[in-house]
Amino acid sequence: MSRSNLNDLQAFVIIAREGSFTRAAAQLGISQSALSHTMRALETRLGVRLLTRTTRSVSPTEAGQRLYLAMAPRFEEIEMELAAVSEFRDSPAGSVRISASEHAANNILWPKLMKVLPDYPDIKVEITVDYALSDIVAQRIDAGVRLGDQVAKDMIAVAIGPRLRMAVIASPTYFQKRPAPQTPGDLAAHNCINLRLATHGSLLQWDFEKDGHELKARVDGQWTFNSSVPILRAAVAGCGLAFLPEDMVARELAEGSLVRAMEDWCQPFAGYHIYFPNRREHSSAFRVVIDALRHSE
Repeated sequence: MSRSNLNDLQAFVIIAREGSFTRAAAQLGISQSALSHTMRALETRLGVRLLTRTTRSVSPTEAGQRLYLAMAPRFEEIEMELAAVSEFRDSPAGSVRISASEHAANNILWPKLMKVLPDYPDIKVEITVDYALSDIVAQRIDAGVRLGDQVAKDMIAVAIGPRLRMAVIASPTYFQKRPAPQTPGDLAAHNCINLRLATHGSLLQWDFEKDGHELKARVDGQWTFNSSVPILRAAVAGCGLAFLPEDMVARELAEGSLVRAMEDWCQPFAGYHIYFPNRREHSSAFRVVIDALRHSE
């Protein structure tokens, strides 16, 4: 089989795995139109239709699914062997894909890895911001980042940050119009800024604890975002109360552009862990990344 045929099969495997020409083209570093042409040519050569295309997604046909199940493990074996060969290099090399929330990516992964990666120019790191708690095995992601109590028991988990704490915050101008809340029950009288989660499309509940009693509050307000950065921006602008990680708003609290409320209701909880399946020997590049992220008290 020619090299071009192998490349076409690999492209098909990536499309089937990602369920998207856009994501597959980005991984392969080619245009979507070129990738579509490649798939049409492959289907013509094989004489069968491999993919069903809709306006929103791509999925394998029955024949495509059979081909995917046959080819995907073989390409993974090739990748594993190439990674094993790279261990003989003088310096670690390879790619590491990590899925994480926006807060973890900005406050843990970026500051730690930016100090280390300049010393390893042959290591490539791809960080995907994801609130959906995606299946890293199905998505072929090397590792994910979640809070300690969210990691599945069958995964290896390594702590990469300290315990976290949330903060109820708003601008001084907002509190000039309304008294600061003292208890979770007071939130019903406030304009609260919501975070919509990718998982099930639900809104983030505000979790509180005091004197051993846990309370979950569903809040309401004029603004809802699916990312924490615009929530912070809206809070500073005086649009309402926000519920954000303490370390994310530390500078604004110090500067006085935000004021904290209900501090006695916000207790520390398990911090971020990076997790991954124990299904194979990991590359030297992966070990460098894990060691760089590992949290020490």
